[in-house]
Parts: sequence; structure tokens; C-alpha cells
Amino acid sequence: MKYALVTGGSRGIGRAVCLSLAEMGYKILINFQSNVQEAEKTLELIREKGSDGELMQFNVSKKQEVESVLGAWIEKNEDKTIEVLVNNAGIRKDNLLMWMTEDEWHNVLDISLNGFYYITRLVVKGMLVKKYGRIVNVVSLSGIKGMPGQTNYSASKAAIIGATKALAQEVGRRGVTVNAVAPGFIVTDMTKDINEKDFKSLIPLARFGTAEEVANVVSFLASDKASYITGEVISVNGGLYT
Repeated sequence: MKYALVTGGSRGIGRAVCLSLAEMGYKILINFQSNVQEAEKTLELIREKGSDGELMQFNVSKKQEVESVLGAWIEKNEDKTIEVLVNNAGIRKDNLLMWMTEDEWHNVLDISLNGFYYITRLVVKGMLVKKYGRIVNVVSLSGIKGMPGQTNYSASKAAIIGATKALAQEVGRRGVTVNAVAPGFIVTDMTKDINEKDFKSLIPLARFGTAEEVANVVSFLASDKASYITGEVISVNGGLYT
């Protein structure tokens, strides 16, 4: 049985990715931290697509939680293969650096960087044994361009871009690809405090993107159609910055 693991899969881009991968025939492991109701809604939508999945509640930045939930699942399900990993979990704690608290700095980096490390380290082992795998990291325009008020967020996403390129070189010979998708302004809960009218004039396509448009690119990179693409960062930003 082939599975896809999506971190931060209960809402927004994560939910859209779960549904897109379900349409490709994968069973979905939906990671979430706290919102059980939204995670259950995602699972319900997956089942409406004719697939199925499981809920995995843990904080990706906490090693013990990752190992006790995801690690235990891997040990108990030797007959099941996680072929696709989408590292999507992330948070924003925007502030100017001069006023940024240690919590605002560490919480954002811990989710992105520690989450990537703890999750990918566990999952990639099975991919290397099977000589097949797809890892897609959801980064951001902020990690490429840098955004004022997001020094922490920009730093975390830029670091994952570097990790994507490095890991791709480590695992390519074993049939595992590693890529990143960098959304710009996407209509999700994470951007609900941003007024689209204030920014759409800066975007050549004159609108914010949708979670489904990001998920389409993630699914492409997770498919056999992208078998010769690795170490790449694909922007989904309406032409705002390339």
C-alpha cells in the first residue's frame, strides 16, 4: 500500500495537496498539530475522492512526538510504503527584527527546520531502501526574495531551499527526487490578514493564487512525470518575482 505524508495537512495548501495526491491514488497520512476538526474534515474530503487516510497528530518540531507517532507507525506498518513526503507545515510570526522576540524567531525556525529534519530523516530511509521516493518541500517567495517583517520566516524558508538542493544530491542515485515549491500570495488562513487589494497591483496576473494551484505543482513533482527533475525550486507566484 502506497502512502503520501503531508505535514500541516489539515487546512489551506496542505489540505489541497492531500486531496490532489488522493486523486493520484495515494492513501494520505494527514499530519496536524491541534485542529482535530479541520483534520477530520480533510480526511472526509479524501474519502469523497475515493481514497482513504489516517490522522497523525504531532508537533513536527518536537523530536519525541515525531518518533512516538510517525516513527511508531513506520515500525508497525512494514508492508506500507511512504512514497511521497510533502513538508508543508509552517507558521508566520511577523515582526521587524529589532522588535522580534526570541519566541517569534525560534518558533518559526523550529517548525520549518526541525520539522524538515525530524520528518525527512525518518521517511527517507524507507525511500532509499525501496529505491524510489518523492520529497517536496513547500517554501515561499519570502525565502527567495526576502520580505520585510519576515526575517524569521525568510530565513527558515531560505534554509529549506538550501537543504532541498543538498539532499537532492545525496539521494538521487537511489531514485529519490527532492524539490521545493515556492508560493507567493495564496488565499489561505495564513494570508487572511493581508488585504489582496493592496498587493494585487504588484502581481502581473493581478490576483492572489489558490491553494489548488500550488497543489497542482506539488502533485506534478510527486508524479512519474517529474522523474528527471530534482534539486529545483518552482515558484507559484503569478509572476510577482522570478
